[in-house]
Amino acid sequence: MEYTVNKLAKMAGISTRTLRYYDEFGLLAPHHINSSGYRIYGECEVDRLQEILFYRELGMSLEDIKNTLSEPNLQRVGILSEHLRALMVKRRLIDVLIENVEKSILATKGEIVMCDQEKFEGLKGKIIAENEANYGSEVRAKYGNEIVDATNAKLQGMSNEDFDKAFSPKLNDALKAAFQTGDPASELAMQACEHHREWLCFFWPDGLYTKEAHLGLAEMYVSDERFKAYYDEIVPDLAVFLLEALRIFCK
Repeated sequence: MEYTVNKLAKMAGISTRTLRYYDEFGLLAPHHINSSGYRIYGECEVDRLQEILFYRELGMSLEDIKNTLSEPNLQRVGILSEHLRALMVKRRLIDVLIENVEKSILATKGEIVMCDQEKFEGLKGKIIAENEANYGSEVRAKYGNEIVDATNAKLQGMSNEDFDKAFSPKLNDALKAAFQTGDPASELAMQACEHHREWLCFFWPDGLYTKEAHLGLAEMYVSDERFKAYYDEIVPDLAVFLLEALRIFCK
């Protein structure tokens, strides 16, 4: 069966402008243009549009969708499997958040009493969900699902006391004080490196920490603009200073 732009757009629940843009973007061209100048789409184009809209629902950019659709079927299965895993993680975390909000409502009404541990579950879930959304695919490709899942599990099971320590301003304050000395080998710089090591161990699975891994992470802080910007927002050029200090600390 064949469809004009208007008919396909109406059937798919999108605008004709979107279809035309997909054509301009090189993502979905019509099967042919008829004698009247109308764009005509066939079954193959309908199937491709279904895939495009499906990937859009997964939050993929048009560029990523275009690249994915150019992959062989087996590779596309792998890509879909990765998105499915990410969606499952998000669903579990959303379930935790929903349960936490429901308990909070009941506790506010005085119908139940929430223990301190329960009060933090929703916040932990939010942090994990944001990390998965922003860096999940990247870190899983680099470190593997097992390590990332173990890291998430450690955060989810973190005690209230450790949670407060992990997210306290103590580390940033130590880094600022060390930076002000101007000496990456100073006593304050070494203390800041130790605080940084302790902070990592709150999140990294037991046995993962090594000096080599710590130093490798600091090198990424400098090479990756996203992490460099995070540390440089605390103090300009802090990422480079921290790397220099850790090269001494990790000897």
